[in-house]
Amino acid sequence: MSNLKTQFMILLLVFVPIAVSVKPQQPVEALLRRLDSKRSSASVQQAAAKALLFRLLPTHVDSFEFKIVGKDVCGGHSCFVINNHSPSRRYGPEIEIKGTTAVEIASGLHWYLKYFCGAHVSWDKTGGVQLASIPNTGSLPRVKDEGLKVQRPVPWNYYQNVVTSSYSFVWWDWERWQKEIDWMALQGINLPLAFTGQESIWQKVFLDFNISKGDLNDFFGGPAFLAWARMGNLHAWGGPLSQNWLDQQLILQKQILSRMLELGMTPVLPSFSGNVPATLKKIYPSANITRLGDWNTVNGDHRWCCTYLLDPSDPLFVEIGTAFIRRQVEEYGDVTDIYNCDTFNENSPPTNDPAYISSLGAAVYKAMSKGDTDAVWLMQGWLFYSDSAFWKPPQMKALLHSIPFGKMIVLDLFADVKPIWNTSSQFYDTPYIWCLLHNFGGNLEMYGILDAISSGPVDARTSANSTMVGVGMCMEGIEHNPVIYELTSEMAFRSEKVPVKDWLRTYSRRRYGNAVRQVEEAWEILHRTIYNCTDGIADHNTDFIVKFPDWDPSLESVSNTSEHKRMHMFFSLDKKRRFLLQTTSSQFPKAHLWYSTQDVINALRLFLDAGNDLSGSLTYRYDLVDLTRQVLSKLANQVYVDAVTAFQKKDVKAYDVNSKKFVQLIKDIEGLLASDDNFLLGTWLESAKKLATSPMEKRLYEWNARTQVTMWYDTTKTNQSQLHDYANKFWSGLLESYYLPRASSYFHYLSKSLRENKDFEVEKWRTEWISFSNNWQAGTELYPVKAKGNALAISRALYKKYLM
Repeated sequence: MSNLKTQFMILLLVFVPIAVSVKPQQPVEALLRRLDSKRSSASVQQAAAKALLFRLLPTHVDSFEFKIVGKDVCGGHSCFVINNHSPSRRYGPEIEIKGTTAVEIASGLHWYLKYFCGAHVSWDKTGGVQLASIPNTGSLPRVKDEGLKVQRPVPWNYYQNVVTSSYSFVWWDWERWQKEIDWMALQGINLPLAFTGQESIWQKVFLDFNISKGDLNDFFGGPAFLAWARMGNLHAWGGPLSQNWLDQQLILQKQILSRMLELGMTPVLPSFSGNVPATLKKIYPSANITRLGDWNTVNGDHRWCCTYLLDPSDPLFVEIGTAFIRRQVEEYGDVTDIYNCDTFNENSPPTNDPAYISSLGAAVYKAMSKGDTDAVWLMQGWLFYSDSAFWKPPQMKALLHSIPFGKMIVLDLFADVKPIWNTSSQFYDTPYIWCLLHNFGGNLEMYGILDAISSGPVDARTSANSTMVGVGMCMEGIEHNPVIYELTSEMAFRSEKVPVKDWLRTYSRRRYGNAVRQVEEAWEILHRTIYNCTDGIADHNTDFIVKFPDWDPSLESVSNTSEHKRMHMFFSLDKKRRFLLQTTSSQFPKAHLWYSTQDVINALRLFLDAGNDLSGSLTYRYDLVDLTRQVLSKLANQVYVDAVTAFQKKDVKAYDVNSKKFVQLIKDIEGLLASDDNFLLGTWLESAKKLATSPMEKRLYEWNARTQVTMWYDTTKTNQSQLHDYANKFWSGLLESYYLPRASSYFHYLSKSLRENKDFEVEKWRTEWISFSNNWQAGTELYPVKAKGNALAISRALYKKYLM
C-alpha cells in the first residue's frame, strides 16, 4: 500500500496544477458578488459539508476539519486549500480543508480522497464508491508542508439538461436526491438546474389567470414526459397529473433547493418560455397565441400534438412570465438570480428579421426581470447547432444582443463534438459555458471523446477574447460512463490540459482500489477506441437489439454486394474504411461504429484476465458487464446484417444460422445483465410505483415508465411511434420480455417469406408487434430488482462462446 501511496503522490505533483484564472467581465463579477450575498452562512455551509462527509465516510468524520474562507484567500476567486492539521490531541483532525463555499470544501475532500488516498466516487448505478483504499483514522496521508491550493479557472461548474429530469430523475425520492446532491458537491458542481415541482407553481399561476385544474390536465404531460410538455413539444401525453404528484414534487423541490443552498450552490430555476394551455386562447381571445406544428406524432393527433405558444411580444407574455418568477420567489425565497428559458429551442421564430428577433429576446428577458430585477437568462445553445440554417450570424447577434450585457449566459451544449464558441466570435461577446452533451435518451452505450474533454475547455478558456465562464455537463440521461463525467467535472478545476493516458492509469487504480496491469492496459485500448469517437456523429445507441430496424429487406437490391462488404466493417475493418459506412446512400440499416471491434475484444480479454484479482470489486463488476455487453451488442449488429443478407440471397441455411444466433445473443446478454444490480428493468419500474398513493396512480406511473423506454410516443395500428427506442436501455427484463419477442417475431415472418417464396408481410408484422408493445406498456408483471448469477463467470463463458 505504501508503494501505491507513493505513486499517487508522484502523479499528484504532475496532475494538480494551481489554476490561473482569466478575469471575468465586469458584469459577471457583479453577478458573482450578488450570488455570494445570497449564500448560506459559513456555519450552515460548514455543517452541510460535515454532514456530507458523515454520509460518505462516517468512520472518518473526526479526521477532517472544514472551514469556509473568503475569496481573498484565492485572489478573489473560488478555491479550496488542503493542509495538514496541527495535531492537538491524539484522535483529533488530521487534515484541514478550507473552501470559499461548502461545494469547494466537498471538492477539496474529493480531491484529497482521490489523489492522496486512491479512492473513487461514482454513481451507485455505475458501481458506486471505492473507499477501501483510504487508510484508517490516525494514518491519513500528509500533504506537502505548504499545503495544496486549487483555484477554479472559471466561476461555474454547470449540471443537467432540461430533459435529464425526465430520463433520469423522474422517479426519485428525497433519499436518492440527497445522494445526487452529495455527488454534485463532490464533483464541484455549483450551478445545477432545479426543475422539480414547477408544475405546482404553474398550477397556482394559471389559476390566477382563470384556468382551471381540469384545463391543466390537458396541458401537463405525464410524469415521464414532463420535460417535453414544459418545452411545448406535446401536451397531455402520459397524463393527467394527480394533485398528489403536484404536491409531492413541490415538497421535494423545497428539500432539493434547501440542500443546494446549504452547500453553497446556485440553483437555476425555470422561467416562462411562452408555452400556454389551450384554454388561454379562449379566455384572452385578442392575445397573440399561435398553435404550433406537429412534433413527432404519427398522424398529428391533437389530443397531444400541436401546443400553443404565446408570442413574447404580447403584453400578456410579460404578465404571465413575471407572475411565474414572483410565485417561485414566494414559494422558495430569494434563492437565485439565474433562470433558464429556451423559447426558441426546436421552435424557430416566424421570421428571420433581426429586428423582430431582437424584440422577442427583449420581451422574454423583460418577463424575467420584472419578476427579479437582477435576473440573468441562461439559455441552452442547442438551437445554434440543430437549427444552424436559421441562426446565421445576424440572427444570433440579434438574439444575444437583445439582452443587457452580462444578463445572459449561453450553454455551448455540444462543445465536446460541435463547439459553437469558435465559430461565433465567442457567442458575440456573450458569456458562455463549455458543455459536454454526450448522451441522448439515457441510452446505455460506452462512448465518449476523452481527448476533447481533456483539452476542449482549456482551449476555449485560453483563446483570444474568451468569454467562457464555466464547464458544464448537459447529458440527457445519467448513470453511465463514469470515466467521462469524472474527467469533465475535474476540468472545472484544471488550468492546463490533462495527459489522458496517465490520468487513466490513476483512474483505474482508484476505481478498482488496486493497480492491476491487465486492466491498465485495457484502459489504454479503451482510450484510443471506445473513448475516441472523432466522427462527429451524435451518439444514440443504434445497436439492432435495442433499436431494431423497421424495414422490408426484400425491397433492397440483392445485387448490391459492395454494401454488404461495407456492412462487414462493423466487425473488422480499420478506421479509415469504416467511415464509408456513414456516407452510403443505401437503405440498409446502419448502427454507429467508430472503433476497431477487435481491439475492444482484446480489452475485454484483459479485463477478464484481471478477474481473479478484482472479482470482489463492484466497480470492476459494473465495468466488466458493461464492456461485455458492448462487445456482444456490436457482434449482434453484424449477425443481424448476415441474417438479412442471407434472406436477400435466399440462402435458407445461412439465414437460419444467423437469425437464431441473433436471438440467442439477446438471451445471453439478458443473462449477463441480470448478474449486476445496475442493469435491471425492475428497479426502474418499482421506483415509479413507489411514488404512487393509489392504484390508479400506480398504473399510470408504471405505464409512463414502460412507455418512455420503449415506444415513447403514440402509434397507429401499423405505424410505430416516431420516437420508438429513442430512450432504449440495455436492461435485464427489457431484453427478455420486449426486445426478444420483437426480433423473434420479425425473423419468423422473414423465415416464412423465404420458405414459402412469398413477399415479406411487413405490415402484418408491424400490426402484430405494435399490438404486443401496447399491451406490454400497459402490463403489470413484476421484474427482479436483485441480481442473480456470477458476472465474471458469465462473462468468461460468453467470451469463450462467441469470441474465441
